[in-house]
Amino acid sequence: MKKSKLLFCTLGLFFPGSGLNCFYLQGLKSFWAWVQLFALIGGLAGWTILKAAHFHSAPGWVMAVFGFIAIEASWLTTITFGLRPDEKWDAQFNPGIEESKRTRSGWPVILTVIFSLVFGAGVMMTFLAISFEQFFISQIYEAKKLSQ
Repeated sequence: MKKSKLLFCTLGLFFPGSGLNCFYLQGLKSFWAWVQLFALIGGLAGWTILKAAHFHSAPGWVMAVFGFIAIEASWLTTITFGLRPDEKWDAQFNPGIEESKRTRSGWPVILTVIFSLVFGAGVMMTFLAISFEQFFISQIYEAKKLSQ
């Protein structure tokens, strides 16, 4: 069965961290797909803990970071595999494919790569802004406790 680069990139773009793009390529035996999926579930649990604890939970932050890494890794693999030359893609995922059925990616694949880059950068900046804000808020809180 032919593996489509466009479908792989679309899964990575629209379902980041779920591992669906890796499951598409390697099936249920994909180690990295399972890692991404469990990290995403842990990240969602961590975010829930953080919201309940008003962002004052170390385990919640650790779990949220794992979810964040899973999402960013998915977008990064979309960028990496989307920019891979079609010949290399076919050699790895479609060996022995007929000439008429070879991968010919075009603008749709490039657009998934562009949007993965935009979303990845936006989510990363947002996550870093929230993290630094909470860090400095905690420092101010601790300084107030020391001054009393």
